Amino acid sequence: MTVSATLAASETIAARRAAGQEVLALAFGEAGIPVHPLLGQRLAKAAAQTSYGPVAGIRPAREAAAGYWSRRGLTTESGQVVLGPGSKPLLFAVLRAVGGDAVIPRPAWVSYAAQAELIGRTPIRVPGPEGEGGVPDADALDAAVRAARAEGRDPRIVVATLPDNPTGRLASERAVKEMCEAARALDLVVLADEIYRDLVFDDGDFPSPATWAPERTVTTTALSKNYALGGWRIGAARFPDSQMGEQLREAVRGIASEVWSSTPMPMQHAAAYAWSDPVELVDRLVAARRLHGSVARSVAEAFADVGCEVLRPQGGFYVWPDFAPLRELLEARWSVKTGADLARVLLDEFGVGVLPGSAFGDEMESLTVRVAVPGLYGSSDSERLAALVSDDPVGLPWIADALEGLRGTLAALTSTC
Repeated sequence: MTVSATLAASETIAARRAAGQEVLALAFGEAGIPVHPLLGQRLAKAAAQTSYGPVAGIRPAREAAAGYWSRRGLTTESGQVVLGPGSKPLLFAVLRAVGGDAVIPRPAWVSYAAQAELIGRTPIRVPGPEGEGGVPDADALDAAVRAARAEGRDPRIVVATLPDNPTGRLASERAVKEMCEAARALDLVVLADEIYRDLVFDDGDFPSPATWAPERTVTTTALSKNYALGGWRIGAARFPDSQMGEQLREAVRGIASEVWSSTPMPMQHAAAYAWSDPVELVDRLVAARRLHGSVARSVAEAFADVGCEVLRPQGGFYVWPDFAPLRELLEARWSVKTGADLARVLLDEFGVGVLPGSAFGDEMESLTVRVAVPGLYGSSDSERLAALVSDDPVGLPWIADALEGLRGTLAALTSTC
């Protein structure tokens, strides 16, 4: 097992910067905005809370998480919630508790496949419906699971990401509903990673799998993306109100008791405040959506302008351009044959760090890359905060300059001379 591609890229870029090289960091999925002062105050106030807490989390934090989901249309009781040090260990614990093989979309966030491999299973990758991201196509899911079972494999769980990392797309209600119907027919648990839920750019109903498969859907969230608290490490899992859900929750609680014991107490107190949706933090979410959306869509336009195929981002802070229309040009000029080659050229020749699509399960020869746009928000907290509160983030001088620099890089990369 090697270091996660996203974290490895972050460390590579940090090392280059430490050596004095200029790098535009568009590889690591960090939200890139300063912590809200009220959250910092809550954490500081709870710093003296150094004792171990309950394995599932303290009641105020679990009640707050339950309220968070209930206000978003998923009625939840605190007894259905388990907290963990980030959503990543919770995802792993659920995969381990369910057992068997995991079905994941192609492409998908790097850690799903890695976590399946950590429990000794080879993930089953299933492409999504055309133009969508984050869920496997229902017909392809059915075919893949039946074929795997015919070969003696044991698929038991399907993973969905809404909105999606790496594509920045939000699966349609139809695609999610059909996936849930297939999961029920195949008796699969649905693991819905909704960590980017609060960062959907446009208003509208959110297609949570728990709406259509409530008895079998485990939903996870965290504070690392919506409130940019990645380094604080706290997440929550919502288990279904069913016999299956109760059994899974107890299994995950058992795993948690042997792996992380309890979630850090100061963070639980800060999370109890955040998940209660105070108006000050809700305003921060509105601003974050505006910032991520405006920059992500401007970045997508920059890639489209040089001939890439790229769908309009709908949530999170990622862009997923495909350089396939430029394959012959890139191979002739830069000897690019794979997405990894393309990412290497962008970093070595132009000082731009992105991740190849193959890191997310795309074919090795694919020329997709994932672009994380928060690296354009500014070089200091003051610039990033100004970007957050601006009504027109892409009009700010430092973001406009960064976008112009990216456009120049793409023009140079795809130039015929």
